[in-house]
Amino acid sequence: MNDVPANLPRTAGDLRAAGHLPRSIKQELHDNLLVKLRTGEDPWPGIVGFSRTVLPQLERALLAGHDVVLLGERGQGKTRLLRTLAGLLDEWTPVIEGAELAEHPLDPITPESRRRAAELGDTLPVAWRHRDQRYTEKLATPDTSVGDLIGDVDPVKVAEGRSLGDPETIHFGLVPRAHRGIVAINELPDLAERIQVALLNVMEERDIQVRGYTLRLPLDVLLVSTANPEDYTNRGRIITPLKDRFGAEIRTHYPLDVDAEIAVVRQEAHLVAEVGEPLLEVLARFVRNLRESPVIDQRSGVSARFAVAAAETVGAAALRRSALTGEEPAVARPVDLDAVPAVLRGKLEFEPGEEGRETEHLVHLLRRAVAETARSRFAGLDLVPLADAVENGHLVATGERVPGKDVLAALPELPVLHDVAARAGVGPDEPAGRIAAAVELALESLFLSRKLAKDSDDTTTVYGR
Repeated sequence: MNDVPANLPRTAGDLRAAGHLPRSIKQELHDNLLVKLRTGEDPWPGIVGFSRTVLPQLERALLAGHDVVLLGERGQGKTRLLRTLAGLLDEWTPVIEGAELAEHPLDPITPESRRRAAELGDTLPVAWRHRDQRYTEKLATPDTSVGDLIGDVDPVKVAEGRSLGDPETIHFGLVPRAHRGIVAINELPDLAERIQVALLNVMEERDIQVRGYTLRLPLDVLLVSTANPEDYTNRGRIITPLKDRFGAEIRTHYPLDVDAEIAVVRQEAHLVAEVGEPLLEVLARFVRNLRESPVIDQRSGVSARFAVAAAETVGAAALRRSALTGEEPAVARPVDLDAVPAVLRGKLEFEPGEEGRETEHLVHLLRRAVAETARSRFAGLDLVPLADAVENGHLVATGERVPGKDVLAALPELPVLHDVAARAGVGPDEPAGRIAAAVELALESLFLSRKLAKDSDDTTTVYGR
């Protein structure tokens, strides 16, 4: 957390003298979003693939002052998007020092803070809260209680001598503690319906009810949430009165094109070895094939995390080969794609009746992605000289114990190899591993188009007649 700037006011009097006026959370988001839009600054750093669809809808909702629910399948970046909302808040905001809630020094709302403000006047001490502390996130679980979200009577305060009807005996829950901030509830339908009812007054009347008496608190919160479409029927639902109180329901989606899918993987994956653009394109096309396949349960979806995990698996396979062969740098090659289906098939839900054929389907769709990528990369390039060289006895072996220089050494000097490397974005003077990755992609495309044969065992793959 950044240190609080020393020049900020430290009392309510100093704050008032500086001309600071209380501003609601929704007005704050409204004003700061407009500033970013007018200056051309990106309000949504790190969000990929939503610029023409989801983000305009979300911006309109925030400018209108609406609470928002994001509706979409798993792994579409809903939570990531909600977390960027904190970047639209003021960097620092004043609060009453020592208060249980984040109340504005010039606008206290709890009985204790109002009493302190009346007693201390302009000497009321002021603390400053960073924007990151004003975003509160809660995963909705079936065991969540009203006390967790709204509050309950604190027996310790009762034991200290306060009467049970005293509003100051309340221990505030998550929502009141987020006063003047953003409350994000993930997987909202997982909340029991009776718990969802407790949010009705918070969203509309802005008061809370605890243990039989009402405490009128003009809470100032923006409530945002996420939900999966299947949750409306399978695990639970958002009750109709609560849905009615959300001003905007925005549908999210998976990346709409291959470039966006690659950008997500590049941004999110922690790669322990170099994975070139052609292989990332293969994985992006693979994921898109999965989302269109009738053997995959599309109601469950294919998360963007699948593509990220696939890229990390390919990078790990390359690093392992580098350790076994001593080749540096560690560069992923198409042979490393073989590790993906076996490792990641558990992340997918298959349609009934496909038991036992999961790996077969994944291998088929992965090969199709390789063929599509090769066709895109090598369009118009004559690979016949490469096929003829292999046919004439220059067999090429690759595998987890074969370094890139051995792949290249198996082939004669051919002009087409320079063209293949160039199409893959690799220069002639780059390390052998990068050039070998491009050559392997060309060999695999020749195999998939039935112009070469391929023989594989557990550790080695040989391209030949």
